[in-house]
Amino acid sequence: MIALLNVAFALLAGLMMTRLFNKWHLPDVTAFLVAGVLIGPFVLGRLGVPGLGFPTYDAVAELNVISNVAMGFIAFSIGNEFRLEQLRKTGRQALIIGVVQALVACLLVDVALLAFHAIRPDLLSAPAAITLGAIATATAPAATLMVVRQYKAHGELTSLLLPIVALDDAVGLIAFAVSFGIARALISGAISLVSILVEPLLEILCSLLLGAIAGMILTKLETMFHSNTNRTSMTIAFVFLTVGLSSRKFELGGVHIGFSSLLVCMMLGTVFCNFSQLSDDLMGRADRWSQPLLAVFFVISGAELQLEVFSQPMLVLIGVVYIISRSLGKYFGAYISARGVGCSDNVVRYLGVTLLPQAGVALGMCVTAQALGGWDGTLVRNIILFSVLVYELVGPLMTKEALKAAGEITDKPKEIVERRAHALEAAQPKELAERRNARRGRRYNGK
Repeated sequence: MIALLNVAFALLAGLMMTRLFNKWHLPDVTAFLVAGVLIGPFVLGRLGVPGLGFPTYDAVAELNVISNVAMGFIAFSIGNEFRLEQLRKTGRQALIIGVVQALVACLLVDVALLAFHAIRPDLLSAPAAITLGAIATATAPAATLMVVRQYKAHGELTSLLLPIVALDDAVGLIAFAVSFGIARALISGAISLVSILVEPLLEILCSLLLGAIAGMILTKLETMFHSNTNRTSMTIAFVFLTVGLSSRKFELGGVHIGFSSLLVCMMLGTVFCNFSQLSDDLMGRADRWSQPLLAVFFVISGAELQLEVFSQPMLVLIGVVYIISRSLGKYFGAYISARGVGCSDNVVRYLGVTLLPQAGVALGMCVTAQALGGWDGTLVRNIILFSVLVYELVGPLMTKEALKAAGEITDKPKEIVERRAHALEAAQPKELAERRNARRGRRYNGK
């Protein structure tokens, strides 16, 4: 029951915080994250009142199932961006930019942190530096998608942004597996090609296969129902199902095989939107159903942020180096590749800014990085926690401003502005007639 109270309080706190942040024209994502910090273990949770905030990180961890399902719906929604007709227009550009910006970020972070290692090897080891470089590839799809939805962003930049963010997961998995394998080899002195290349490739292939199979089954089952309510329920059930199946891991011939829930759910959405004639309406309904779930997810994410990382000056310094080098890598990687594939000036100028948010995928990699052991594992975890805290609070606002500068969002959603403009146009002839009648009435009375 305490968990239910925490969910309700988290949602209410997040919604109330959006009222305050709207006065400053800040994204709802930022409001949810700040609300999470305030009801987390460092602020309201310290009071220890059951159901009124999270007193410990274990209490936050009890709601991990909500976070996993929310990420599943985010990935499912992003799958809608991979419609074949759209991929024919932007698929090549998204693929090239997605790979290049991720690898440039990885390279710059590696160079910067290895230089720091050369200066202070007692603080930062080479394996930890290489691991952090791989984690730098990941971009948070959740924050980006929420900003796009809230402000109804639409245009060339937005149509490229969401597929690129989705591709980040696949590129990041490979880069992390290779880099982490090298890091462990530096520690143990033994290199395993299975763990460096075979296992990450199998994870990607198995995830895409599982998602494709689930998508085809969902498409067939939807035709059995004539009620949109039941079809929507079926769609939601399949997102839950794929998230649950993605948590399974098994071993085959000494090779560990797992799944990425993001890739599985993304492929589920991709296959469904391309093969189902009802996908537009049903995915829209699923998006609306998942909105409260996503709000709770971001509040929980805020509650997970650990503010004690600020108490270690040298760790903060390494974190600042990581943030600056990753930000430069994302921006210039996107800038160079977007220019190279012939994107418009708005995309070239602003795409890199929208790729800065970092959260869930990076934290997942961070858990794996604990296998480095000792100080290295702890250091990687704390630096990523520090960077996530900064990126999640600042990133959504920067994404909003970049999309606004590119002309793809206005202060109010475009559909509202257009609706009001049409209403004014429709009302204008009536107002003119009333004014003419009023003038005639005044002339008549004057006589």
